[in-house]
Amino acid sequence: SIFTVLILTLLVLLTVATFLWNLLVLATILRVKAFHRVPHNLVASTAVSDVLVAALVMPLSLVKELSAGRRWRLGRELCLVWVCFDVLCCTASIWNVTAIALDRYWSITRQLQYTLLARRRISNVMIALTWLLSAAISLAPLLGWGETYSPEQERCQVSQDPSYTIVSTGGAFYLPLCVVLFVYWKIYKASKFHMGGRRRNAVVPLPEAAQVKEASQEPQMVFTARRAAITFQTDGETWREQKEKKAALMVGILIGVFVLCWIPFFITALISPLCSCNIPPVWKSIFLWLGYSNSFFNPLIYTAFNKNYNNAFKNLFVKQR
Repeated sequence: SIFTVLILTLLVLLTVATFLWNLLVLATILRVKAFHRVPHNLVASTAVSDVLVAALVMPLSLVKELSAGRRWRLGRELCLVWVCFDVLCCTASIWNVTAIALDRYWSITRQLQYTLLARRRISNVMIALTWLLSAAISLAPLLGWGETYSPEQERCQVSQDPSYTIVSTGGAFYLPLCVVLFVYWKIYKASKFHMGGRRRNAVVPLPEAAQVKEASQEPQMVFTARRAAITFQTDGETWREQKEKKAALMVGILIGVFVLCWIPFFITALISPLCSCNIPPVWKSIFLWLGYSNSFFNPLIYTAFNKNYNNAFKNLFVKQR
């Protein structure tokens, strides 16, 4: 049907756009030396996970969607590889978003302690833990914790073992969800606190001419300012308040899109094996691809709030031309 063709075209465009956009972010970070520092290593790690989602996970998911009855006809080995990379890359993408939110939080609330050296060390530790945890969750079914492939039903899916479902969904989504919500609440609270304590500082104009004589040897120099008005007033927001407000907005949008994209999938992924609920396959596909779309929105969000990326993109295209 025409509707089916439109949906498949949309999914293909989403896959290609996700791959190209995250690849552009990686190329920009690699080419621009100013980006070879934190927090751009966190952005690069997120882009790597999202590129892998677009390159290794979404195409095979699309092949599965095209098959009759959404059956898996590519064999057991490829099924294990697909499920492993699906869990690995999506979990890494989620935890990288959490790491970016934590980095923004510490850079605002611990400006003196969170120096560039400490920031680099902590960000590298967060990246390492992100990929190690993602690998542990994704490799568990290969070691015998549940089954992912059913040859009789030609079904390929994440292990439906109840214990694995609780551990995997908790480690891949619900734990980082609690972390990012707590972080955003703290950033919002810090931003409101500093905005509420803002003060005005002003120096009123001098009513009469002021003469300042320099006590030095002859000849004597005299500086005169008539009706001078020197003002230093922070009527608007200070630089710190603007930074906190911008960080709160960026983290808020990042977390909001992350929650909207992934929470339908992980709710059904947790409930379905535990209660043996029969969720229609079409809704499973919708929730799954909605989660994949988060890999498309991530680079759009954290580059939209950084003018350096926009300038780097322009310079990159100009050099290519």
